[in-house]
Amino acid sequence: MTAPKTIAVVDIGKTNAKVVLVDGESFQEIAARTMPNGVVTTAPYPHFDTEKLWAFIVESLGALNRQRPIDAISVTTHGATAALVGEDGDLVLPVLDYEHDGPQALADAYRAARPRFAESGTPIMPMGLNAGLQIYWQSKRFPEAFAKAHHILMYAQYWTFRLTGITASEVTSLGCHADLWEPRNGRFSSLVEGQGWTSLMPPLRKASDVLGPIRPDIAAATGLRPDVPVHCGIHDSNASLLPYVLTRKAPYAVVSTGTWVVVMAIGARSVTLDEARDTLINVNALGDPVPSSRFMGGRAFSLLGGKSGDLPATAIAEVLERGAMLLPSLPEESGPFPGHKATWTVPRTDLSEDAAQAVIAFHLALMTATCLELIGAEGPTIVEGPFAANTAFLMMLKVATDRLVLAGGSATGTSIGAACLAAGKAPEPVLVSIAEELPTGAAGYAARWRLLAGQG
Repeated sequence: MTAPKTIAVVDIGKTNAKVVLVDGESFQEIAARTMPNGVVTTAPYPHFDTEKLWAFIVESLGALNRQRPIDAISVTTHGATAALVGEDGDLVLPVLDYEHDGPQALADAYRAARPRFAESGTPIMPMGLNAGLQIYWQSKRFPEAFAKAHHILMYAQYWTFRLTGITASEVTSLGCHADLWEPRNGRFSSLVEGQGWTSLMPPLRKASDVLGPIRPDIAAATGLRPDVPVHCGIHDSNASLLPYVLTRKAPYAVVSTGTWVVVMAIGARSVTLDEARDTLINVNALGDPVPSSRFMGGRAFSLLGGKSGDLPATAIAEVLERGAMLLPSLPEESGPFPGHKATWTVPRTDLSEDAAQAVIAFHLALMTATCLELIGAEGPTIVEGPFAANTAFLMMLKVATDRLVLAGGSATGTSIGAACLAAGKAPEPVLVSIAEELPTGAAGYAARWRLLAGQG
C-alpha cells in the first residue's frame, strides 16, 4: 500500500479537541482546527458533549480536505474514558467525565471486585479515573440502560467506530489505569470476566491496524474519498511515546505534558511501584508494559496562572535566594503526593510576577523529577508538549535528575505520534539538548524541596 501523503489526526484531549493535518513524509503539521472540549453538567451525570465533538470532527475533516486531500485518518484521545454503545450504534448512556466523583459512591464494593495492583498495574484513583470503576458504577446505577449495551469501547475506539462503523479493542487504552487489562500477561483482567463484560469487549486490534474505510455518509458529508482508511487509534500519552519506541534505544524516559503530565520509562531499573503515589503500568502500542507515573501538571499550571517563555535571571536569583517554593500538591487528589495541600513557602504576593512564574516552573519540574524517580527512570529525559517550551522547567528538571534533558520539537506530540500509526513509520525525533544552567544553589533548592515535600 502506498504511504499516505496527508494524514488527518483526530486528537481529543481533556481540555481541547483538534483535527490536525500531518504530512506523511516529513511529519510536519500542515494545518489544524481546534475547539474547547467542555463538559455537559446536566443529568444523568457530567459528561462529554460527544455530538458537539462529532460535528466538529466532521466539519473539520471536510474543511481540511478541501485544503489538502486527506489520504488516511488516525485518532488519539485522553484515557480514563469508555463509551457504552447499543446495538443501533448509539450511546446507551452519555460518556462520563472522569472528573465526576459519583462513581466513588461504590468505591468500597468496587475494591472487592477489582483486580490487584500486581495484576492490572492500575492504582486506586480518585473521581472516575479508573475506567473500570466508571463502567461498574454505570452498570449498578443505571442497570436498565447498561443492559442495552452491546459494546464497551475505549474512547479512541469510540471515535474510530463512529468513523467506520467497526468496533475494536486496543491495548494502550485498555491498559491506561482502567483495571481492564493485565499488562504483563497481555489479556483482559479478572474484572472483565467477573462482571460478565467479556462479550461486550470487541476483538483486539493493534493501534496501527486499519479498521476500514470511512462510512459512505461521512465521505459524502466531507468530500473525502470513500476509500480513505481509518486506523484503530491510540491513547494520547502513548501516541507521544510511539516515535521514541520505534526509533530510540533504551534507557530513556518520555514526559508527555498536557492537562496531565505522564511520565513513562523505557528500559527502567527494576523498582517496586507504589500504587498509593499514582504510579502505574501503561501499555505501549507494541503491547509492552511501561512503568509510568503522573500528575495533573497542566491543570496546575492553568490554575496557578502559569506562563511559558524565558524568565529574567533576576527572577530566578530571587527565588533561589529566598528559597521561595510551592510545595505539593495541586490538585491534591492525584499525583505522587496525594492528599497534600499546596503551600507557598513565601507568599506569592511577596514575589515579583516573574519570580512567581519561576516558582511554578520549578514546582512542576520537581514534581516531574519525583515521578521519574518513582518508576526507576534512567538515561535522558525527553519532554514533549507545552512544557518543552518552558526553559525554567527544563533547567530545574536537569538539576533535579542530574541527567540529560531533551526538549521535543513539536508542541503537539500526540498528533505526530498518532500520525505514525497511519504512516507505518516514525520520524527521527528532533530533540534539543538543554544547555542552559541554573545558578549555584539550584541543587540545594531541589534537595530542600524534596525534604519539605516529603514532610507533607
